[in-house]
Amino acid sequence: GSSRIEEACDIYARAANMFKMAKNWSAAGNAFCQAARLHLQLQSKHDAATNFVDAGNAFKKADPQEAINCLIRAIEIYTDMGRFTIAAKHHISIAEIYETELVDIEKAIAHYEQAADYYKGEESNSSANKCLLKVATYAAQLEQYQKAVEIYEQVGTSAMDSPLLKYSAKEYFFKAALCHFCIDMLNAKLAVQKYEEMFPAFSDSRECKLVKKLLDAHEEQNTDAYTDA
Repeated sequence: GSSRIEEACDIYARAANMFKMAKNWSAAGNAFCQAARLHLQLQSKHDAATNFVDAGNAFKKADPQEAINCLIRAIEIYTDMGRFTIAAKHHISIAEIYETELVDIEKAIAHYEQAADYYKGEESNSSANKCLLKVATYAAQLEQYQKAVEIYEQVGTSAMDSPLLKYSAKEYFFKAALCHFCIDMLNAKLAVQKYEEMFPAFSDSRECKLVKKLLDAHEEQNTDAYTDA
């Protein structure tokens, strides 16, 4: 009967917490997973998702891949329930595991992009932009400069319209210009002109002056001037 299954859920959760106290992370993760599966039998989706997240957090300390599997199960339940903000949060957790534990930057990028997508759908634009900036940083490291440029320009443009964020816009345009520079010098010069027209405050910034000096030195093939700048 369902009351017996509920009792079993509670006992698994208690066991899991005792395993956590004993720092036996895999056993804790397994016990939370058992509780989650029983909650699914009872159609308690929210409780099941919570237990899968608890399992993921326990596995993070012992088995990063298993942690990801549990968080993905939780995400499936949350998206099915229309809880996209919380699903986005767990996509970020997965991205962070790929960044630090498993060092698979391509997969980290994919999860940050998915999180940004869900945040945008929920009109949480500043959270979406935080995720996108992570994507841009990694795209640039992987020499996917065009992708990085598009993100920096997009985030920079939205920042310059906000009284609170407009000071950070120059940083994003600076990074976009550097990525342009990695692709093609002439393109970078045109991009800098475009950013100055769009955002006049960029002209006076140290970032803009630096990029211009670097571009001039590169055009003249003057290594000393480049190094000095």
